[in-house]
Amino acid sequence: MADLNSRVLILATDGFEHSELFDPRQALLDAGAKVTLASIKTDPIQGVKNDSDPTETITPDLTLDQVDIDDYDALLLPGGVGNPDKMRMEDKAVDIVEEFMDEGKIVAAICHAPWLLVEADVVDGRRMTSWPSVRTDLENAGAEVVDEEVVIDGNLITSRNPGDIPAFNRALIEALEKVGADA
Repeated sequence: MADLNSRVLILATDGFEHSELFDPRQALLDAGAKVTLASIKTDPIQGVKNDSDPTETITPDLTLDQVDIDDYDALLLPGGVGNPDKMRMEDKAVDIVEEFMDEGKIVAAICHAPWLLVEADVVDGRRMTSWPSVRTDLENAGAEVVDEEVVIDGNLITSRNPGDIPAFNRALIEALEKVGADA
C-alpha cells in the first residue's frame, strides 16, 4: 500500500457507530494519511455499538467552526443513528459537507451518515447506498439507491453498514491514492 500523503477530515459527535469511525480512521492512519476529527465541541465524544451500547470515547481535534476545507483532501462521515442526526442539525456541518461536494473532493459516508448528504442537498442524480432506513430519504432527495457493499459515484463513496467497512476502507484509500497520483 502506498504511503498516502493525504489529509482526511472526519465529522462526528456523540452517538457515532464505534467501528465506523475507529476502523476507517485506523486504516487511513496505517496507510499514512493525516486524520483530523472535528465535532461540535472539543469535549470527548461517545461512541456506541448497535446504536445503544456505549463504547470508547474520542477527543476531537477541533470544532466545526475551525474547519477550513482547503486543508483536506477527503471527508469521512461515520454513521450511527444519533451522530448524523445531530450533525445534520448543525449548519456548519452541513456547510462543510456541501463545500466538499462542491469542490469535488472525496466524500465517504457509511450507514446513516448519508443523512448529512441529504441535508446538504447534494445527492440528486447520485448513485448511492446506505442503511435501509435512510434509503427512502435518499430516493426522495433524488438519489439512485442500490443495495451494494460499496458504491462509488465520482467523488462520492457510500456503504451500508459495519459489515461493509473493509470494502469501504479499500475504496476510500484507493480514491486517495488516485488523487495523490493525479497531483
